[in-house]
Order: sequence, then structure tokens, then C-alpha cells
Amino acid sequence: MKIYELAASPSARRVSIFLKEIGLEIESVHVDIRAGENLTAEFLEKAANGRIPLLELDDGSHICESVAICRYLEAASEQQQSLFGNSALEQAQVEMWHRMVELQGLFPALQAFRNISGVYSDRENVIPSWGEESRSRLISFLPTLERQLSANKYIAGENFSIADITLFVLINFAKNIDVEIPAELSHLAQWFKTIASRPSVQ
Repeated sequence: MKIYELAASPSARRVSIFLKEIGLEIESVHVDIRAGENLTAEFLEKAANGRIPLLELDDGSHICESVAICRYLEAASEQQQSLFGNSALEQAQVEMWHRMVELQGLFPALQAFRNISGVYSDRENVIPSWGEESRSRLISFLPTLERQLSANKYIAGENFSIADITLFVLINFAKNIDVEIPAELSHLAQWFKTIASRPSVQ
């Protein structure tokens, strides 16, 4: 197998951390998205969404979208403790919080970065005001995380999950749009410190 990625991107980092958590090593192929390598005809033949990360299997088939890649890798390696949850309730809780972190946190952060920095202004419309609004939406979501972590060890409950991986990637990435954990959100700050000490994120 091969994973096509750019190490610094949030989606690629999510898969990288996930791989370390389940103890897998996969050959990595660097894709320069700034130079548009992901937009070439050769790459688009492999990736339906034209984005990284992209998993290439030994039989020549491909899987894009980082969460789909993580689901495949975990299922293929037959993990005893699933990072997507084991019981029906745990799976629902992980899915619930993972979706919230993605839709109310990571997606606004990415929109803020793209529209404020204008990093891809050569290939997409850039609306700075939407970037600022997205940044505000991310900031307003942080107290929700604080409330959840005030009563739980991890974001989806008592077990570490992919929701924690995505949240950790989000908090790290948010620094690019000048969003830090406010001092009053002590439970979120402690959670971040705990996750940052895991070998998978070093």
C-alpha cells in the first residue's frame, strides 16, 4: 500500500496519527498541492475528489477521504479496540462528536484559512469576510468542547477515539488563523496537553 499525502495538511496528519495509533506503517508519497500536483490528470484518475490523502491498495484500487481511509485501515488490520467505538452506543457517540468537531470546528477553520490567507487564490474564489465569519464560528464552538471535556476524559467519552485525533489536528491547525485555547477553557487545555504527550502525535 501507498499513502499519497502532504504531511502538513490536516487531513493527512489525521491519517498519519491514526496509523501510528493502530501500529501500521505505510509507504508515503509526497504530493505538492501548492504546485497543483493533485490537479493533474494522473492524480485525478486515482482520487475521485482530487485531494490528499489518497490510499493506493496493492491491487491498484484507491480510497480517498481521510476518514474512509482510516475506517479501511482499521478494519483491514483487525484491531481489538476500535477508534470508531466498540459497542453500539460508543460508536454512535464517537460518530456524533466526530461530526460535530468536523462540521463546527475543522471545516470552519479550513474555510477561514483558505479565505483569509488566500493561499489558493489562483484556483478558487477567495472571500475574506467569509474567512473572518468562519473564524468566529470556530471560536464560538470552543465552549461546547470545554463543557464536554469537563465531564469526560476524552471528547466522545472514556476511550480515546478518532474524534480526539480530529480535534487535536483542529486545535493545532487553528494556530494558523490565530485561534488559541482561551485561558478560561481549562478542561480543553488539559485535554490538549494530554493528547500532545501521546507517541502518535510526536
